[in-house]
Amino acid sequence: MLEVLIFIYQNYWDKHDASELKETDETIMAYELSQAGFNHQDILHAVDWVKDLRRSVQQPQYQQDPAAIRIFCEMERSKINDESLNFLTLLQRSDIITAYERDLIVDRAMVLPQETLSMEDIRWITMMVLWDETRKQDYLFVEDALFNPQGLSLQ
Repeated sequence: MLEVLIFIYQNYWDKHDASELKETDETIMAYELSQAGFNHQDILHAVDWVKDLRRSVQQPQYQQDPAAIRIFCEMERSKINDESLNFLTLLQRSDIITAYERDLIVDRAMVLPQETLSMEDIRWITMMVLWDETRKQDYLFVEDALFNPQGLSLQ
């Protein structure tokens, strides 16, 4: 299903603000995804994933105590590798993402059907969460991290 999300991101999200995608656009998008050869169930799950992301982004964000430490549960750690969790921690400590966005990225990762997710998968999810005109600078940082063949130094 992540391949479908990446296709949506590259062909729809990247062309305009994700909040601009209307119901009719989703129908057209689902048809085009089907024509591109994607599995019908994966398309339905991907469209739902996008809708859930939109709803979550529109919710009021909570504030986290700066002294608080996020402990990832065993289920999260088994699906999202340590390198990826460290990447999210780096983004948060660098004020590129908020605690709410970090948790949203983890939430969106956890609902994907894959048993495990790679660093590249988490970077794609992060870019999808950050895609917003007001966050262009942060988005570009993550985009650079995704397409830089050497990745980021987390130390």
